[in-house]
Amino acid sequence: MKKILCPIVVILLFVLPALPGAAADETTIMMEEIVVTATRDAEEIQRIPASVTVITADDIEKSGAESVVDLLETLEGITFRSISGNPSQASIDLRGFGDYGFARTLVMLDGRRLNRPDMMSVNWLQIPIKNVERIEVVRGAGSVLYGDAAIAGLINVITKRGEGKPGVNTSVTVGSYGLHDEGFGISGSEERLSYTFIGQNQGMSGYRDRSEFRSKSAAMNLDFDASAYVTLSGGVSFNRTDYEMPGYLSKEEMEADRKQAGNPDDDASNDYVNVGLQIASILGDWGEFDLALMYGKKEIESNFTSWMTYAKWNIDTLGVSPKYKVEKKILGQDNKLLAGIDYYDEGLDRDGFADREKSVKTISAELVRQSIGFYLRDEFNVFENLILTAGYRTERSTVKGRHTTRATMTVDFDEEKLHKGEAYETGLTLLFGKKSRAFAKYAKVYRYPLLDEQASYQGWGPLFLTDLEAEEGRSCEVGVDIRPLENLKVGVTFYSIEMEDEIAYNPATYRNENLDDTRHRGVEVALSYLVADYFKVYSNVTCQDAEFRKGENSGSEIPLVPKNMASGGVEIYLPQGFLVRPEVRYVGSSYLGSDYDNSSEKLESHTLWNLFLLYGHEFDSCEFKAFFGIENITDEKYSTLGYEGIAGWTTDSYYPQPGITVKGGVAFNF
Repeated sequence: MKKILCPIVVILLFVLPALPGAAADETTIMMEEIVVTATRDAEEIQRIPASVTVITADDIEKSGAESVVDLLETLEGITFRSISGNPSQASIDLRGFGDYGFARTLVMLDGRRLNRPDMMSVNWLQIPIKNVERIEVVRGAGSVLYGDAAIAGLINVITKRGEGKPGVNTSVTVGSYGLHDEGFGISGSEERLSYTFIGQNQGMSGYRDRSEFRSKSAAMNLDFDASAYVTLSGGVSFNRTDYEMPGYLSKEEMEADRKQAGNPDDDASNDYVNVGLQIASILGDWGEFDLALMYGKKEIESNFTSWMTYAKWNIDTLGVSPKYKVEKKILGQDNKLLAGIDYYDEGLDRDGFADREKSVKTISAELVRQSIGFYLRDEFNVFENLILTAGYRTERSTVKGRHTTRATMTVDFDEEKLHKGEAYETGLTLLFGKKSRAFAKYAKVYRYPLLDEQASYQGWGPLFLTDLEAEEGRSCEVGVDIRPLENLKVGVTFYSIEMEDEIAYNPATYRNENLDDTRHRGVEVALSYLVADYFKVYSNVTCQDAEFRKGENSGSEIPLVPKNMASGGVEIYLPQGFLVRPEVRYVGSSYLGSDYDNSSEKLESHTLWNLFLLYGHEFDSCEFKAFFGIENITDEKYSTLGYEGIAGWTTDSYYPQPGITVKGGVAFNF
């Protein structure tokens, strides 16, 4: 009970001194943009006890971005690491979790989970950027509403919906290192039906030798208003990505030639299908009910000639999520109750082969994870401008694994493990001024082991680690968003995440283990200022500290977590539809992956300068847009990823990133 009462007292001490006597006549509350991710329901940003960023359709059009990674990497608290220098293999880290940070950030497409159940990041290219309407980024704990993996934050990519008469859009982009990107789309609505069809083809030969990728995507969204009380929404997306893996280089090899490949013949391919259906119904005074169904299929092939490992994966994910919402006044104040169930069935089959042609099967692994969670969240207006939230979730997950050596038909393991997850949260949001707020939130979070963390079938093994437990932690954050001037917005958020049993690979024992206690804390600051018709200034700064709190590495920094990051830029609005945007991105140094005792060299800090020029003009029946961009203008030599070598076996390894890059494109909307 003390663990729950203490954070509530802290929250009250933080916000109550600012409470203006609940005097509604002195508090002009102007509601802002609606988001759906933070509360799993439509909600004004101001009412949410979390740091939220929304990337709008206008932001996307002005960005010159070719992928979702391009859009996210300049936001506060976010870093990406890549082994190839392109988005096909980019791995996200939010709030300083280091290697496999992607396993603590939940990524969704229209509310459907995209995270893979194994130790691989989201394939960002399965989300055609031409189909993206907006992206909602919610930092901090989301375990109550979303369960597993929602520790550091949530990213929800929301796709376009048709509206009005049929429209056609097409675009072409070309650039350095063989970059090309072609897109085509049709959207519109007819009476009660709206539709969107998108296709995208992109690729790049790559900055380094053997870093080529090719990606083809298609997506369709349909929405149908069956009646005034029932709406049906469905979406299907397809993606095929083929990519090469250039491998790591030693420091000496980088100095000799950063573009050379470290692997002779490594490559992979992904075929992804995502299907979603949502039925939303209004029950009058009884509230609202909706049912979300999702299915994902992934077929993956990899050829690691450098390790003489060739494999095929089949991953199937089925999700069912009914949800009920009711809004009723309690003691004369607004109250919203949300309750729901999440059921997921995730299966992974992996076959290993002795040759690239995959004619001789050597091993097979069959892994299944089934989970069911129940959640409840309530939002109560204590006063008109003070909102109290509280929530609870309980979940059970069973992992089953079987591994067979085909040559002898030996069953190496046939085991299962039960995990129990429990999460709760409490938060307060204070609205003041015209568009300002202060918030505080305390939560318990958890994450289950990934399938191939629990069942090791690559490298050393095979082993089913029955002693590997789920991660648990406590998250606390306080923040403020203020508008001292009409067009000036300043946001500051302090956070601390105390983790127990965080999972990581131990190169000394060649297995995944629960680490000693860790702590992730920091401050995120964001600012934007708009002078209409002239310019917009935006910037953000992140200062973070992630360290071990117990054990032989107590006091050491967690590898691959930079202490400081910053981004900023200026949009300058010129006559005749021109816009110029210079921007800069800084990422501080960090220790190499697996360097738990901080005894090796660091990944060096880097600063990237970019410049974009955009032009737009509307004709009678056509909207024309063009852009030209130069990224990494100073040709900075840097790496976002590296690992400490193992004495007597490997040296320190690095993955160089692209140098100066030039690109440009045009788009037509009819």
